[in-house]
Amino acid sequence: MAQTESATTAELSLELEAQETKTRGLWSDAFRRMVRNRLSMAGLFIFLLLVATAFFGPYLAPYPYMLQNLDRIAEGPSREYFLGTDDLGRDMLSRIMWGARTAGLVAIISTVFSLVLGMLLGAVAAYSGRWADWLIGRAIDVTMSIPQLLFASLIAATFRKPVADWVDSMYEATGLEFFATPTYVDLIVVFGALSLIQWPGYARLIRGQILSLREKEFVEAARAIGVSQKKILLKHLIPNALGPLIVLVTFSFGGAIVAESGLSFLGVGVQPPQASWGAMIQDNALSWRYRPWLVAVPGLTIAIVSVGINFLGDGLNDALNPRQAES
Repeated sequence: MAQTESATTAELSLELEAQETKTRGLWSDAFRRMVRNRLSMAGLFIFLLLVATAFFGPYLAPYPYMLQNLDRIAEGPSREYFLGTDDLGRDMLSRIMWGARTAGLVAIISTVFSLVLGMLLGAVAAYSGRWADWLIGRAIDVTMSIPQLLFASLIAATFRKPVADWVDSMYEATGLEFFATPTYVDLIVVFGALSLIQWPGYARLIRGQILSLREKEFVEAARAIGVSQKKILLKHLIPNALGPLIVLVTFSFGGAIVAESGLSFLGVGVQPPQASWGAMIQDNALSWRYRPWLVAVPGLTIAIVSVGINFLGDGLNDALNPRQAES
């Protein structure tokens, strides 16, 4: 009897190892398909350029983003000012590079927050009882039924004053200069607004993936040999759901950049003098007929980054879902 149980346990362990080996092989195949896709490689280049500019751009910018040259107001592109100057004599290239830091910071932090929140609520919905699943499901449906930019604008406008009051109280209590910077109020509000509109996509994806995977043979094998539910979730279910999750993260990252620009354009996001691509368009919206570069430069930057990240997301989707790509 003991020999039979030992043999069964060994077979189940071998099945789990085979599943892990198969998963590693799928990732290798996906990487090769990704490299062969020129558009996805172009998108990856744009993404890496954005990240590099966000980190190093402010140190490489030719001028400080707030520096005004009143003798060179609203000049077109020239050798000294490669992308021209705005109505206050500020270098457009420097502000674009600083704006990349704003866009990248907002996109990274809001994507991470919404990813963690969505994964947590999705796992709770899949594993908990009917009432928790129903409540989370209804919250997902309601949130996703509202246009994202409208919802984010309402959240940002509603919570801006409470956040500003909290930051002021923290400055009075601690005396830290960190809390004396108005820009942090803008960033906190935008982080929160974008996180609250993006989490439902992650929650719905994780819930669906867990429900479809938890009845698979390798999961049943893990349960049979006594693996805990937490370990099954972290070691088997979530890793096998990483493919669709990575694709969604990529699209959400690009969406966060566009949404941040939209909020700043509407006046409820990052505001001047801090550099933001959306705020740059809003500041110069009335000048586009006479000085089109003031709107075209930040607008084209947003478009190129958004399209590039979408190319990257499409490439990842094709690489990780080859059957869908062939159909």
